[in-house]
Amino acid sequence: MMMEISGTRYRSGISPLVVVVLSPDTKEETVSWLLRRMREKQQDGGAELLVNQLRSEGVVEEKENPNIFLVTASWQRLLSGAEDLGLFKEFSDGSMRSFTCINSHNFKEFHGDGDGFLSMAECQYIIKHELETLRAKDETHVPGYTQAKLYPGKSINDIRHYFGEGLALYFGFLEYFTMALMPLALIGLLYCQFDWETYDKYVFFAAFNLIWCTVILELWKRCSASLAYHWGTLSRKKVFEEPRPGFHGILGFNPVTGREEPLYPNTKRQLRIYLVSLPFVLLCLYLSLYVMMIYFQMEGWVLMLHDRGPTFWTNILLFIPGVIYAVVIEALNVIYRYAAEFLTEWENHRRESSYQNHLVLKVLVFNFLNCFASLFYIAFIMQDLVLLRQNLATLLITSQIINQFMEAVLPYWLQRRCNKMMMERPLSEQVRLETNMSNYRGTFDDYLELFLLFGYVSLFSSVYPLAAVFVVLNNITEIYSDAFKMCNLFKRPFSDPAANIGIWQLAFEAMSVIAIVTNCTLIGMSPQVRAYFPDSEMHLMLWTVAVEHGLLAFKFFLAFMVPDVPKHIQIKLARLEFESMEALKKKKMCAVPRLRRVAHEEE
Repeated sequence: MMMEISGTRYRSGISPLVVVVLSPDTKEETVSWLLRRMREKQQDGGAELLVNQLRSEGVVEEKENPNIFLVTASWQRLLSGAEDLGLFKEFSDGSMRSFTCINSHNFKEFHGDGDGFLSMAECQYIIKHELETLRAKDETHVPGYTQAKLYPGKSINDIRHYFGEGLALYFGFLEYFTMALMPLALIGLLYCQFDWETYDKYVFFAAFNLIWCTVILELWKRCSASLAYHWGTLSRKKVFEEPRPGFHGILGFNPVTGREEPLYPNTKRQLRIYLVSLPFVLLCLYLSLYVMMIYFQMEGWVLMLHDRGPTFWTNILLFIPGVIYAVVIEALNVIYRYAAEFLTEWENHRRESSYQNHLVLKVLVFNFLNCFASLFYIAFIMQDLVLLRQNLATLLITSQIINQFMEAVLPYWLQRRCNKMMMERPLSEQVRLETNMSNYRGTFDDYLELFLLFGYVSLFSSVYPLAAVFVVLNNITEIYSDAFKMCNLFKRPFSDPAANIGIWQLAFEAMSVIAIVTNCTLIGMSPQVRAYFPDSEMHLMLWTVAVEHGLLAFKFFLAFMVPDVPKHIQIKLARLEFESMEALKKKKMCAVPRLRRVAHEEE
């Protein structure tokens, strides 16, 4: 049985909110059992949702899937779900507070029975959470499928996850990153008038990079905290993280909740990580370095051919190895991504956050080496800054052309083909069309692309200032192409509340640390700086390391001194905590006389 859920694009009151699609060959008794569990009251172990089968209007084709269901819930059920999840909404005094049904009328925008109080994304998130936490009771197997074993507390939905969490933060970060690049792009355009064959011209730009990459990340943390506060996710208490649907193991009792759920030894997981996953990653890194050396052999052959007899065609030929290498890099990144997903799934992580952290780590290490190893080799081993500038421009522009074709041109062409089918369709046919749309895989690839672009700019843009200009143009196109895909090509993803961009913040900060080391070394290599140490390379190296360590210390000092959350938001959160403590004290004081009265009556 295959089950998939997706958000719909329609709004008529509160219906429909979610479309549940079962495999067309699912047995009837299985469908009936699943629908009954979805409709049962909460006290009976159900989700207490409203489920209706999608019925076609007009002629029904034999190939149409009959197992498509529209899922919604009453407003009271949605409000109780919001309370269970601890969604933060704006209170009457302007602060953001956890929603409770008993104080519902004290929240802004709450009118009557609460119709329209919750956004579409919040309603869908509540229903998604209820479906994901639907657990088996006394069933030993899925009705109709004896091989599909169940036990009390096991998730009965094989749900295809949509990584919709923090989607608004992704677009916020994309816009912020684009605006932060403007000073670099402006300086890059001004520097185009200089002769970059003389190396000392990049010293100022490298020094500016040192400050820029540190400051923008610190300011972003404050910006994201402000956004998260106004969205009600900054101080939201995270609910207990349930096991991932794909997690498996021997049935046992969770020591925290006391519920029956699969348990998997951490030792066994660590053995899989260090004895299988780690060697595989190292092998892939070796392969990446081997491909890099082949590229340098091709580059050497082309340069030798050009030196023998420079012509128009040999000038063009100089860029061919770089273009081929850039295409190979993109292909290796895609292949490795699928291998990393398979390995991380095989490691059998219990929590979704742990799964994501291990996946991001695997992918970042490989992509970093695959994309930047040749640049580091040219810069610090060959020390050929002219070749470095040429190689950086080729890699950056080629990768952007490939990404823009895949993310803008191709989706636009596909959408034009689908437009005729999507015009003025009845609800039933429109839902069926949208169930065949592609699944949104989340913001992982989008953040990864921004991470690599940030690396190109922060690490080596001092030798090619136009890099920031190209990245700004790419990001502007990216904003519109991503919005286009979200609205027209993918099923509507479910959004989980997020207070920041998660592990990607650490990734960008790690890149900024590497950028400080790289730019300090580039400055130390410049003839302008070397002129101060004509007799001793050792003194130059010591001064470079000392300056680098001083800048790193300043970076960490700045991160310590500048609070991640703005002061006015800290005051609001502190006031809210104080009011909660006062309300709890009053509640306890009211409870004491009642207890004394009960004790007196018993006497």
